[in-house]
Amino acid sequence: MRNFKTILIANRGEIACRVMRTAQALGYRCVGVYSDADADAPHVRMADDAVLIGPAPVGESYLDMSSVLAAACDTGAEAIHPGYGFLSENAEFARACADAGLTFIGPGADAIDLMGNKAAAKRRMIEAGVPCVPGYEGADQSDETLLTAAGDIGFPLMVKAAAGGGGRGMRLVEDAAALPAALKSARSEALNAFGSDELILEKAIRRPRHVEVQVFADAQGNAIHLGERDCSVQRRHQKVIEEAPCPVMTEELRQRMGHAAVEAARSIGYLGAGTVEFLLGADGAFYFLEMNTRLQVEHPVTEMITGLDLVALQIRVAEGHPLGLEQADISLTGHAIEVRLYAEDTAQDFLPCTGHVELWRPADGEGLRFDSGIESGQAVSPFYDPMIAKAIAWGETRETARHRLIEGLKDTVLFGLTTNRGFLIDALSKETFAAGEATTAFIGEEFSADDLAEPQPKPEHAALAAVIQYQTERSSALAGSIVVSSELLDWSSGGDLMSRYVYDAADQEFDIEVCPKGRGIYRVAQSDEEFSVEILRLQGDTARLRTDGRRRDVQFFIPAPGRIELAVEGQAFSFRNRIAFVADAEESAGGGRVLAPMHGTLLEVLVAPGDEVTTGTRLAVLEAMKMQHDILAEIDGTIVTVNGKPDTQTAAGDVLIEIEPAT
Repeated sequence: MRNFKTILIANRGEIACRVMRTAQALGYRCVGVYSDADADAPHVRMADDAVLIGPAPVGESYLDMSSVLAAACDTGAEAIHPGYGFLSENAEFARACADAGLTFIGPGADAIDLMGNKAAAKRRMIEAGVPCVPGYEGADQSDETLLTAAGDIGFPLMVKAAAGGGGRGMRLVEDAAALPAALKSARSEALNAFGSDELILEKAIRRPRHVEVQVFADAQGNAIHLGERDCSVQRRHQKVIEEAPCPVMTEELRQRMGHAAVEAARSIGYLGAGTVEFLLGADGAFYFLEMNTRLQVEHPVTEMITGLDLVALQIRVAEGHPLGLEQADISLTGHAIEVRLYAEDTAQDFLPCTGHVELWRPADGEGLRFDSGIESGQAVSPFYDPMIAKAIAWGETRETARHRLIEGLKDTVLFGLTTNRGFLIDALSKETFAAGEATTAFIGEEFSADDLAEPQPKPEHAALAAVIQYQTERSSALAGSIVVSSELLDWSSGGDLMSRYVYDAADQEFDIEVCPKGRGIYRVAQSDEEFSVEILRLQGDTARLRTDGRRRDVQFFIPAPGRIELAVEGQAFSFRNRIAFVADAEESAGGGRVLAPMHGTLLEVLVAPGDEVTTGTRLAVLEAMKMQHDILAEIDGTIVTVNGKPDTQTAAGDVLIEIEPAT
């Protein structure tokens, strides 16, 4: 038995803040670690002590085991909580902690080693009698062997990195002709992400549910499960929406799946929190997918339906105490749904985005919980995962939880970043999801390219923006004036006052005239449309307005004179008043100049000067936010200049390649 006083959290962002909240509430002293890029991050200020461990790149900071261990020893920590990601499933790090006399708050290194390799894990689960997907998990990794095995398995099939997860090193292959290219790209991505290019093959199960079971085990040999989570809504094999319990779960199926998960944990002598993931078919058959030997991103939904604090249980077990719970003690109450809020552009194939969080204020309502590691004014860098927050809602019923989450997302104030908030609201609102029928095919089946396109502002949105901008500019002018009575606002002896705004927004133009018609009431005219807009309340960054009889609650942010950002029911729009604001925009690059879409590392350059290319030709591969992105030619032509070099950092907007258009 070992009681800790100080715990070092070897992570960043929302999970570092989440672990600290529980640990500090329990009376532990918390040490944070940070990179140069995170010097002013919320988790650093939240910590009782914090140590700089290196530059921004993860390999030189958060993945630098020696720096993390040195920080723990220097600050007197007795234990290290790894969170998720980074070193959380690194067996070498778990062993290094033990060698340094530190407790790793997680399972033993042998269990991490075994379950961290999909091939070895699958072999062990087959031995333990846990149902597994048919496939190939052998040691022979030659293309010839994999091609032969694929023929035996049949298509479609999945190529997966044996050493990793999160969708990296994973490819869906429809036929034999596409397999060689998929093997090559999966190996490259797996090697970059996990340091191993070992692959496995699995039969692709069409339209399954992704259901996982939360397990816990202590050093006394007790092992239980805390129910299941449905994580079927995914894009690029990364979870987007998670919920507990699974909408189609029966008590009989829960018992069978829970028993299999507990046996999987027992078969490897597991300790602490873990998640056994399954694919669930429409016929009720389920197959072992993998085991995550750490706390999951989606653990809050389990906490909200069980009433348990999983981080507190992790610490308790790591100190050597028994769980203090038996399977009969676990009851599931109500329903909880979580969404992952990403800094990404859904209109650009969910491309990760960087920038500044200009304004952040999560909604506060019954049954709502936000786990985040961001705050207003914070930069979102290209060096880390693009998930910036998690929004979770609980309700007595699934429908209550769903409605609370939708409204919570709409009421959250977030400006400065392109995010997937609108997409999340749309996904939660789809009839298929509302009916509890979403599978892993949900996004592909329910969202067309038009559904994912940039939201287009309507004339009514422009009218609201103009009235808010007029009101705030007027208030600012009044504050800077001397002996001007507020009674004179919106009054003129020469007839109606008229203010004009010519807005550019999402490739549209809105030519608007705003005319005050009384205290807080405005007539707004644009083209052949006219609106009556009444300001019911305008306070801080939120406004309540009535437009032609309909009430609207909106959020807004004014980043510069002549500009206004507007959020209406979760959809964000940016308006620039051409009259008042002249941007120093650079000349459009055009299709011939290929720009880096974001900060990142240029992994490959696939063309050279003189090469002939056509639209869609792969020009280069950029790695950013833990994913690889193909850069494609937008026109036919000849490569004139190649500026980018492999294995070098590039900034968003850098000119990588220049193409002379074909005549």
